[in-house]
Amino acid sequence: MSKETNPDEFYAKLKDQLIQTSLWPNVYLYKFIVPAQPDQSKTLLAIFDNQGAVITSKKSKSGKYESYSIKLKLKNPDAVIAKYKEVAEKIVGVISL
Repeated sequence: MSKETNPDEFYAKLKDQLIQTSLWPNVYLYKFIVPAQPDQSKTLLAIFDNQGAVITSKKSKSGKYESYSIKLKLKNPDAVIAKYKEVAEKIVGVISL
């Protein structure tokens, strides 16, 4: 999401797309890039802990960032959006793809 995009509009559009393209419950793939700081990574992992998520990570060549791919079975588009909002709220500098 770009900084110029209204978050409410972005999430409403995402919800419509998820409703139109998927049957729920479904597995959703999140992709995040976070600053490579132990506290940021721990916070991200804690958000998805004990929920059956499959998480893979990779550090950037420079070592300044770490990317995460997270697959998680969710019951509906609202649950997908709730996770995005929680990550954005708790992790400074996160990039959601």
